[in-house]
Amino acid sequence: MDSDSLVVACRKCGVKNRIPLARQGDKAWCGKCHVDIILKGLDQPVAANDTTFTAEVIQSGYPVLVDFWAPWCGPCRTMSPVLERLSRKYAGRLKIVKVNVDESPAIASQYGIRSIPSLFFFKKGAVINSLLGALPQQELERQIGLFIGG
Repeated sequence: MDSDSLVVACRKCGVKNRIPLARQGDKAWCGKCHVDIILKGLDQPVAANDTTFTAEVIQSGYPVLVDFWAPWCGPCRTMSPVLERLSRKYAGRLKIVKVNVDESPAIASQYGIRSIPSLFFFKKGAVINSLLGALPQQELERQIGLFIGG
């Protein structure tokens, strides 16, 4: 994938659609089933659950940072504004996905989530790295730089 476009999986049929970064504000639709493509996640975290995890993370055409969290977790809440800032900073290069472990027990179990926040880095559907606990923004940026190459 070139750095001038994103690949977004259709939520209905799963087909991957290439979206030029210069047109990410325009309306987009799936080339196969013609359903509107929602371009969330380009500059803000996206919520995923047991049903949408595969489309949002595994089938993503670009690197994904998954935050396994819960609303009652204090450290998770402190990470939320950091992840929002990083989502804007790395828009088009990194997708940030948030998974509420209370609402998505199957995915949390599949990835062995035992403590939160847990951050998992996915590339081409595979886990590349994971980090546990709340991290300062500077350290998280360093880890993202290692993951996406700058």
